[in-house]
Amino acid sequence: MKTINKSIIFLLLIALAVACKPADKKAELAKLKKQHDELAIKIKVLETELQVNDTAKVSKVTAVSITEAKPEEFNHFLEVQGKVDGEDNIAVSAQMAGSITAVFVKEGDQVRKGQILAQIDNSIIQQQIASTKQQLEFATNLYSKQKALWDQQIGSEVQYLTAKNNKENLEKALSTLNEQVEMTRIKSPINGSVEEVNLKVGQMASPGLPAVRVVNFSTVKVVAEIAEAYAPKVKVGDKVIVFFPDFNTEIASQIRFTSKYINPINRTFQSEVRLGPSKVEYRANMMAVVKINDYRNPSAFSVPITLIRDSQSGKYIYVAKEESGKLVARRLIVTVGSTYNGLAEITTGITAGDKIITTGFNSLIDGELIQAN
Repeated sequence: MKTINKSIIFLLLIALAVACKPADKKAELAKLKKQHDELAIKIKVLETELQVNDTAKVSKVTAVSITEAKPEEFNHFLEVQGKVDGEDNIAVSAQMAGSITAVFVKEGDQVRKGQILAQIDNSIIQQQIASTKQQLEFATNLYSKQKALWDQQIGSEVQYLTAKNNKENLEKALSTLNEQVEMTRIKSPINGSVEEVNLKVGQMASPGLPAVRVVNFSTVKVVAEIAEAYAPKVKVGDKVIVFFPDFNTEIASQIRFTSKYINPINRTFQSEVRLGPSKVEYRANMMAVVKINDYRNPSAFSVPITLIRDSQSGKYIYVAKEESGKLVARRLIVTVGSTYNGLAEITTGITAGDKIITTGFNSLIDGELIQAN
C-alpha cells in the first residue's frame, strides 16, 4: 500500500513539473525581451551622444584675440623708498647752556641768515661787561697819562708798561665777554623757514640739543637709501622717476649724488635726486618712491607676464599661424629677460610680425583651430 502511494505521489510531482515548465520559460523570455529593449534604448542614446561629441570635437574653434609683435622700448626700474629734504635742513642748537628768556620766531616764519631766533639769559655776563668797561675806562685814562709822561721821559718804564698791559688785558676781557653775549643768542645759520621750535621761555637750553629747525626749500631733493647689492647699477646721471603716492604724481629727474660710503649697519649707500618745481607742495620728510632706470632696451619685444607658460621644453607663448587656409594656435618657445611692472622682455623667440594670442589662450592646445576676434 505504501509503495502504491509513493508511486502515485511521484507521478503527481512529475505531472506538476511538466505543467509548470512552459509557464516559467515564457516569463523568463518576457523578462529578457524587456531587458533587451531597455539596453537597445541605452545603446542608442550613448551612440547619439558620442556622435554629437565627435562632431563638436572635429568642428571646435576657439575664439581668441591677437596682437602683432612690434619692437618697442623696454625699461626696468629699481624702486626704493626715499624722503623729501631741503638743500639745507638744519637743527639749530644753543652754543651755551642757560635759561631761555625770549623766543622771537614761530613755525612758518621766514628768517634770514644771522637773524636771532631766541635769547638765553645773559644778565650775569652783561654785569661783567659793565664792570669791565669801567675798569677799562680807568685803565685807559691811566695808560694815557703814563704814556704822556713816558713820552716826556718822566716816570719809569715799568709804570708805563704796567698801565699798557692792564689796558690791553681789559680790552681782551671785554672782547671775550662780548663774544659770550653773542653765544647767548641763538641765530639762524641760513635763509629759510622755521619748521620746528622746541623752545619755551624759562626752559633750559643746552648745546647739541635741537632748539629750532630751519629749512631752505629753494632747492628740494629726495634722499634714498639703496642696498649695497645695487651699487654697480646706480650711477650719477641715471634717469629716475620720483613718485609721490599721496599726490599720485610723477616727476622725472636724475641722480645728482651717490655716496661712496656703505653704512655698516644696514649695508646701504645714500643717493640724492634734485626736484624741480611742480604742483606737489614739498614738505620735509615727505615719503616718495624713487624709480631708478637701471636697465633700458630701446628695441625689445615685450609681453604681459601672464601670457607666458612653462613646459619641460621651456617657457612658451601661443601665437596664431595660418596653415592650409586655417588659423591654428602654435606654441612658441621664448627666452625671458628682465621683467617689470607686469611686462616681460623677450630676448629670443619672437620676431616682428608674429601674431601673439593675448586672450583665450588658457585652454588652448598646440594645433587647435582658432578664430581671431
